[in-house]
Amino acid sequence: MPPVVVPPVGARIRRARTAQGMSLRALAREIGVSASLVSQIETGKSQPSVSTLYAITTALAIPVESLFDTEDDPAPAPAPAPAPAPVGARPGEGTVLHALAAFAADPRRRIGPLVSAGEREVLELDSGVVWERLGRVPGTDVDFLLVTYRPGGASSGVGGLMRHAGTEYGYLTSGELILTLGFDEYVIRPGDAVSFESTTPHRYRNDGDEPAVGVWFVFSMP
Repeated sequence: MPPVVVPPVGARIRRARTAQGMSLRALAREIGVSASLVSQIETGKSQPSVSTLYAITTALAIPVESLFDTEDDPAPAPAPAPAPAPVGARPGEGTVLHALAAFAADPRRRIGPLVSAGEREVLELDSGVVWERLGRVPGTDVDFLLVTYRPGGASSGVGGLMRHAGTEYGYLTSGELILTLGFDEYVIRPGDAVSFESTTPHRYRNDGDEPAVGVWFVFSMP
């Protein structure tokens, strides 16, 4: 798979922040990270995790897709958009930004109505989690995903809790997951379902010896 051209995401975050008159420290406080990390993200010295990126865009009230729109920056013509990654492939170098850039390439594109197992788009995270897109209807704010947590995998690689706008619903088909939701912790087993507001700090992790697999619906809007 050819590498994905990643626009200057950090510069765009800084532009959106300053346009709203928000200080770097204020943004850091809002999303629960250090001002130093925000500074490193804005200067391109650090790549944000999925949870941090969602928290930043939620705090700034901007869509994630706007950070990857190559039409906003005067630059040489970008390489053609990559074809959907097959199951098990790593987009680009497997970094969060490369994967998100591939997924956000065209939010208006329809996926379906039928998506076979070999046609799924894949986002593979370094924290041991794989998201497979099961479908998309343009004009809707929902991710329909088959999610796999490998043994030792977690939704946040650094151990912190994440939060983002919207709600999520999950149904586990195999394996076992630990869900930390606020101050509570739940064990999710095959046949169990979860649903909660995604603004509540949360984290999934797989402490078992086999992959945990389930179907998730994540609504971007509250």
